[in-house]
Amino acid sequence: MKLIVISCLLLITTEYLYAQSKYLVFFKDKEDIGSLQKISEEKIRSLLSPPTIERRKRIFGENNVLRYEDLPLNPNYLNKLKNLGAEIIHQLKWFNAASCYIDDSKLGEIKSLPFVDSVRKVKKFKYANPEDYNKLYSNSIRKSLFKENYGYSLKQNLLSDIPYIHDRGITGKGVIIGLLDTGFRYRDNPALRFLNVLGERDFIQNDDITENEPLKGDLANQDRHGTAVLSIIAGYDPGNLIGPAYEASYLLAKTENVSSETHLEEDNYAAGVEWLEANGASIISSSLGYNIFDKPESSYLFEYMNGRTTIVARALNKAFELGVATFTSAGNEGATSWGAEFGDNRYGKIISPADAFYVIAVGAVDDSNRVTSFSSHGPTADGRIKPELVAMGSAVSYATSDGYYSGNGTSFSTPITTGIAVLLESFYPHLTNNQIRHIMLEAGDNASSPNNERGWGLISSLRAINFPNLNKIGNSYILNKTFFDTIPYEITAPKIYFSTDNMNFSVYPLVENEKNIYQFQLPVLSDGEVVSFYYTYIRDGKEIRVPSSGNYKVQYGLLKVGYNLNVVEKRVPSESILLQNYPNPFNAETNIEIAITEPSNIELSIYNLLGQKVYSLYDGALNEGWHKFKWNGATNNNQYVSNGIYFCRFLINGKQKVIKIILMR
Repeated sequence: MKLIVISCLLLITTEYLYAQSKYLVFFKDKEDIGSLQKISEEKIRSLLSPPTIERRKRIFGENNVLRYEDLPLNPNYLNKLKNLGAEIIHQLKWFNAASCYIDDSKLGEIKSLPFVDSVRKVKKFKYANPEDYNKLYSNSIRKSLFKENYGYSLKQNLLSDIPYIHDRGITGKGVIIGLLDTGFRYRDNPALRFLNVLGERDFIQNDDITENEPLKGDLANQDRHGTAVLSIIAGYDPGNLIGPAYEASYLLAKTENVSSETHLEEDNYAAGVEWLEANGASIISSSLGYNIFDKPESSYLFEYMNGRTTIVARALNKAFELGVATFTSAGNEGATSWGAEFGDNRYGKIISPADAFYVIAVGAVDDSNRVTSFSSHGPTADGRIKPELVAMGSAVSYATSDGYYSGNGTSFSTPITTGIAVLLESFYPHLTNNQIRHIMLEAGDNASSPNNERGWGLISSLRAINFPNLNKIGNSYILNKTFFDTIPYEITAPKIYFSTDNMNFSVYPLVENEKNIYQFQLPVLSDGEVVSFYYTYIRDGKEIRVPSSGNYKVQYGLLKVGYNLNVVEKRVPSESILLQNYPNPFNAETNIEIAITEPSNIELSIYNLLGQKVYSLYDGALNEGWHKFKWNGATNNNQYVSNGIYFCRFLINGKQKVIKIILMR
């Protein structure tokens, strides 16, 4: 009888659990707490860490640090959900949404609440760990000509010129980096025991422990992947393994569950990105990628790899908008049927969040700089080049608590690339995330002809540090340049040749500071004026020109220096505008351009003559500047519309602008 009772209780419990599903509930608004500008400094400090506040001041100005997205969710809304039996899991402030378990019988009632905008089921991703690994038992690599003994990790570091930068004393100190992964066991790891961890958060178990918690259901290998990734970027065990950014500070977010029964859910990732940004990370990196879900849920079609559909891509978009440099693995789908099986394969095999707009997606090469067969390639579904960069992702050495291993995957090329960004920011702390991204692309060995196999190419820390950059101090613009090489050498008579017409160059001597940076203050020019320049110096009695051919360019008023990449931009008008589409009429595809004067939430949609929305071009946050979108005459369900007149509506800050579009097939 007792056994029957227990069985009945288990049956009832099981039925109750299966009657619940996890949903994202999006709200229409937040609690009204008045103007953002009137919120007290104390309130701002309670929401954001000091490093986050300082980073945002550099991006948005002294008095515009807090954003609407930072405000907490309305507690009254949350309480009403709880009263209906919802169990709140994560509060996603950026998305004004709460993830919660909801009894399916209550779903209709929750959807009808006046403050609920929409409800979406949380996707469950399949976890896949395609990285092969082999244990390393002996180290035949001995100390080389470098100051550090890289042991097993020499090849992966040397391929991207990292030892030359370490020899200059640049090791990542002063930079806060946030990692998202499966977990991190660093305390008993010889390569990680001296790691400076500022904070850690487990978004699976909702506690502050990111290493394995077997009593809470973690599998034995739960934290292995994250620990391996962490060791590649941050490890320091001379003679065995050294990572590029071993003296940086780290924030660790455990977001991915490797269990075969309970897989990663997308709200964990979004919540992790929010937490990392609010706690001061200036660089965020994840060696994760998502495209296929547990059945019976439908997987993403490749057309959704467009930078604006998945919540993981949208989370990285928002982080970049808030001043964070973002990196993620491109994926290991290069030799799989992904794309062909789940949509049109014409466009490639990139997965999310590598499709995000400003993230640097990292592919993999071997130690001879050949793209590996597994490395995912682009473009994205909307035609952007992916990956952005590549680094060594074949036979990469890493550490776990039980020894040293080597493995394959873009998961392992990503921490190498991210580590170089950390070195760059450590040496030039004035750089914004936009500048870091731009310099990293310029530092690729394929920057003159990027493609969808290797992007802008193999990243080099030496090229990144040596690429000139700008620092704005007050109203002055300072050009910075180093001339580091693979071997130390002395230079004399360093000069800059400077022109505003690209023909007549004025010559100025350069001033060297204590960090061996040569500096030059730009003369005051008109905003938008284009400047060309190059450098010369004397070495071993010979004059060296940098670059050897062509010139660097700067558009006065902007902070980017260009060589392979274009930095000359159309000036943003004083008011946000929507241009007439072109071509118009069109029969296959038309271009739609908007200009935004400041970072804003916008909506750009296509409507028919009945006022019905037929296609959403964009709905979310965008940085200031010019943005281009394409429409091919289809709905969001990929159904082609009939010929006729349509309207494009641009909604920004409560104001709308409309243009007429004519489709003629």
